[in-house]
Amino acid sequence: MYRIICLCCCLFTALPACAFSVTFINPGKSDEVYWLTASRAMEAAASDLDIRLNVLYSERQHPRSVALARQIIALPPAQRPDYVIFSNDYATGPELLRLFNSAGIKSFMAFSAREKPVDHAGIGTPRQQYPLWLGSLEPRAEDAGYLTAKALIARGRAAHLARSGGKLQLLAISGDRSTPSSLARSEGMHRAVAEAGDVQLLQEVYASWEQARAAEQGRWLYLRYPQAHLVWAGNDLMAFGAMDAWRAQGGTPGKNGFFSGINTSEQALAALGDGTLSALAGGHFIAGAWALVLLYDYHHGRDFADEGLELARPMFTLFDTRSAARFNQRYHDLDFSRVDFRRYSKVLNPQLSRYNFDFKQLLQ
Repeated sequence: MYRIICLCCCLFTALPACAFSVTFINPGKSDEVYWLTASRAMEAAASDLDIRLNVLYSERQHPRSVALARQIIALPPAQRPDYVIFSNDYATGPELLRLFNSAGIKSFMAFSAREKPVDHAGIGTPRQQYPLWLGSLEPRAEDAGYLTAKALIARGRAAHLARSGGKLQLLAISGDRSTPSSLARSEGMHRAVAEAGDVQLLQEVYASWEQARAAEQGRWLYLRYPQAHLVWAGNDLMAFGAMDAWRAQGGTPGKNGFFSGINTSEQALAALGDGTLSALAGGHFIAGAWALVLLYDYHHGRDFADEGLELARPMFTLFDTRSAARFNQRYHDLDFSRVDFRRYSKVLNPQLSRYNFDFKQLLQ
């Protein structure tokens, strides 16, 4: 099994001869459950596909992503990776594209791609202004916001919560204002609220994906809106922070306050099981592994362009207690070697006509 190389000081080593090499600039922290899970899934896919994988963590310091890119470019040509995968978290994508294209290194966006439909950064589409930008693959993030908000609203209705002006009162704690996946999750939440008709979104704040910051925001939100008993959160950590603040004021999550989250951390799955978390979606960590499947096929002459260069595919699953237990049983140790990633490659399975990147299939 190939080892993930976590470089806090950016120690690069020569890559030995192999089929091809990929470096992933991970925007998260090396001890952050979601991004560690994403890296472990990529490690399993790389092992199956004979890819040499390096993972470098920017530790949620977005200028560090650019610094890592510059250090990759500074390597002697023989030591550079064949491909670099990165995310457009905190809108770092355009600068990374420019750097890698100028250096002659093929690149691919995963997890968060460019902001659409408006191209504020002026980077265009893949293989045009930046010919070595091969494409992008991102989970259809709006699904996560929509599914969790819809389930949260249903839970609020079932609890017969008191209504103000005939409507349930909801608060939202989103990730950030610049990452496309964060914006899409929020859009999904807004769509669910609009469809419901009996829900009022009182305020949406941004906690930068952090538990402590969400707890701080929750404290003053609950004082400002004492009639609100539904809290939608853009990830699990922010949901936990909101729940911490709810407990601090004497409330009980799952009893008189209802919360939703996104991700598949052990803590989130346990909270869903014990009822303190009312709605949970996840599975999107697998996007990096699917990106390696696409690059494997591209490298071996089967271009994914026939399905599109900017792919946004269903990857989120709305968990219930049964599917959460199944996930824990199969992947609680973050060992994804049970998945045969070779079966999803068109090169290795010529009968495949379309990529299937839905996470549900990995729970069957």
